[in-house]
Amino acid sequence: MSFFVGLKCRQCGHLYPKEVVFVCEYCFGSVEVEYDYEAIRQVFTKAALATRPKSLWRYRELLPIEGDPTVGLFSGYTPLFRAERLAQALGVDELYIKDDSVSHPTLSFKDRVVSVALTRAREFGFDTVACASTGNLANSVAAHAARAGLARYIFIPADLEAGKIVASLIYHPTLVAVEGTYDEVNRLCAEIGAKYPWAFVNINIRPYYAEGSKTYAYEIVEQLGWRPPQHIVIPAAGGSLITKISKALKELKLLGLIDEAHTRLYAAQATGCAPIVNTIKSYAGGPDDDIIVKPVKPNTIAKSLAIGNPADGYYATRCVLESGGGAASASDEEIVEAMKLLAETEGVFTETAGGVTLAVAKQLIEQGTIPRDESIVICITGNGLKTQEPLVNRVGQGVRIKPTLASFESQLADQLGH
Repeated sequence: MSFFVGLKCRQCGHLYPKEVVFVCEYCFGSVEVEYDYEAIRQVFTKAALATRPKSLWRYRELLPIEGDPTVGLFSGYTPLFRAERLAQALGVDELYIKDDSVSHPTLSFKDRVVSVALTRAREFGFDTVACASTGNLANSVAAHAARAGLARYIFIPADLEAGKIVASLIYHPTLVAVEGTYDEVNRLCAEIGAKYPWAFVNINIRPYYAEGSKTYAYEIVEQLGWRPPQHIVIPAAGGSLITKISKALKELKLLGLIDEAHTRLYAAQATGCAPIVNTIKSYAGGPDDDIIVKPVKPNTIAKSLAIGNPADGYYATRCVLESGGGAASASDEEIVEAMKLLAETEGVFTETAGGVTLAVAKQLIEQGTIPRDESIVICITGNGLKTQEPLVNRVGQGVRIKPTLASFESQLADQLGH
């Protein structure tokens, strides 16, 4: 049984049927999915959830598909763990890592959105899927489409990290490397999508695709024993993850699964590409019309966040401000140091986006913006094995020895106390 009833413009409120619609024909605003929450309330209970498989599809009623899920059956429900050694390093009491660096099958949170998008694409009858990507989405679309037996076209900036290119090509898509920024890739894909009958997951079926991000927040709350954290630090590229975490928290309250959520949301971006952070910091109050996200030209090692003209920048800004949260950006050096800190304290190898998130969390804690005695969740959304280039010559060297005990003891004499 399906519990989503259609689409609704986020600007003017115009309603649309369950079709391939992504831009409002009246005001050109973006559209999102609407649900029958009263019907969901009757079946979506904590008792029911306790019996379900541990994947993102345990939240089936709150996702926009009409039949059974057919893609990403093992994706989602990644670990959330208390990071005690990192908490000690940052000087805070209660810190958690939500770790999508181990997501199945492509080691990023994009497995969530792609699972929903491709399930919906198959329901629409598409036989070809595509995406514009800074890397993780490319990997996920290529992998999930391969298993689903769909033709796949992947469009990326030509200067993407080698690890992410290989991690797409292994699934044998048609990979198109565009000589330009992500924003230029995305504009090209919009033109291609207007001409060819393909399901572009983050363009023409974006309203369905974006809903998959909500499962990240559902899991955080459920894994904390239905206790929303007081602070969540979230990496921002296009801004969609922030908006969907906000929506998910509101849905859980609406369904009576949590009490009033006073969770503050924080946007984390790289200094070399921080249009959302800049907007939040410069906002002086007033009507929503005063929120204007000015595009920037990306220049950062955090390529997965290098979107200079974020599609959901306005909505992400509004969600952060409404929550009472904030924003900060991290330099390339801070990103690398945060990646190393997370690995050294918690054994998690994150990509540069995770370095951004941790570096920003550290800033906000040191500034007093995030209190040291309140619960904090840091979002780690991708795996560092895909982005090793920034760490070359920055993580030290191993000790080279001859295959003898004498050589071992000679080279490590300081450590061995000799």
